[in-house]
Amino acid sequence: MRAAIAAAELGDDVFGDDPSVNRLQQRAAERFGFEAALLFPSGTQSNLAALMSHCQRGEEVIVGQEAHTYRYEAGGGAVLGSIQPQPLANRPDGSLDLAEVDAAIKPDDPHFARTRLLALENTIGGRVLGRVYLQAALELAARRGLATHLDGARVFNAAMKLGMDVKDLCRGFDSVSVCLPKGLGAPAGTVLVGGGEFIARARRARKILGGAMRQAGVIAAAGLYAIENHVERLPEDHANAERLAKGLAALGLEVEPPQTNMVYVKIPKDACPPLAEHLKINGVLALLGTRTRLCTHLDVDAAGIDRALGAFAAFLSQRPRAAA
Repeated sequence: MRAAIAAAELGDDVFGDDPSVNRLQQRAAERFGFEAALLFPSGTQSNLAALMSHCQRGEEVIVGQEAHTYRYEAGGGAVLGSIQPQPLANRPDGSLDLAEVDAAIKPDDPHFARTRLLALENTIGGRVLGRVYLQAALELAARRGLATHLDGARVFNAAMKLGMDVKDLCRGFDSVSVCLPKGLGAPAGTVLVGGGEFIARARRARKILGGAMRQAGVIAAAGLYAIENHVERLPEDHANAERLAKGLAALGLEVEPPQTNMVYVKIPKDACPPLAEHLKINGVLALLGTRTRLCTHLDVDAAGIDRALGAFAAFLSQRPRAAA
C-alpha cells in the first residue's frame, strides 16, 4: 500500500483530473453497482454530504439511536444541514422495527418536518443486517416515497459474514458510504456511491463542508489498493475475533458472540483503570469501559490475539472478582 501511495499518479481532484482518484471512484461505482462515486476525507463527512444531498433544510431523516450518523457525528446533520433527525430505538439485532419506521413518517402537513430519508447502517455495533431485512426496509421506503442511505462503514465485513457480494447486499439503496480504513487498512478516505445526479449534489455538499482536496491521489491509491487486496482476507479478522471472544469467555468474562471483527466484553467498572494500565504495559492498547469493544484487523494476527489473552489472564488471576 505504501508503494502504491508513492507511485500514485496525481492531478487536481477539485478539477476532476486526478487519475488515481478517478480510478478509485470508477472502481468503487462498479464494485457496488452504482453510476458514480465520490471520494471524501472521512466517513463522517461522507454521511453528512449524503444527508444534505437527499434532504433540504427543515426536512427529516429517520435513523437508529445507535447509528453512527445520529450518535457519533456531532449532530452534523442538524448543525450544518438543518436536517431534523427522527431517531428510533434499535432492536437487539441492530435493526429498526419497520412498523415503527412506518409510523414515524410524518404526514404532508406544514406543522411537521417533511420526512425524506431512511438511513440504515451495516454493520451496526458489529451486528449484521441481512438482505431479507434490508429488502423489506427498501420496499417500505419506496412505498412511502423515501430515499434510502446506507452507512456501509463496515459493509465488506457484513457481506463476508453473509457470503454475499456487496453489490447484491446494497442493491436498491440510493446511496452507500463505504469506509476504506475500517477493516481494509487504508490510512484515510471514504467513498460515497450513488446515482449520477445524486453524486453531483454530493460534490457540491463536499465543497461546502471543506472536503474538496487537490492531489488526493495519494489517498485514493491507498483506497484502491485496499479494495483490490484487503477484502478477501477479512475472514481472517472474523476468525481472530472468534478466537478472542472464546478466550475471554474462558477467562470468565461475559462476552457477546461476535458476528464480524468486533468483540464486545463486559469489564467490571473498578477493574477498568488497572486493567487498561496492565494491558498497556504488556503492549496491548485498549479503551476499556464496562462494555468494551475490541476490534481485530489486518495488523492483528492469531499470535497477537494469544498475547492479548495472556495479558488478560495474568491480570484476572490476580483479581478473581474482576471476572465475576
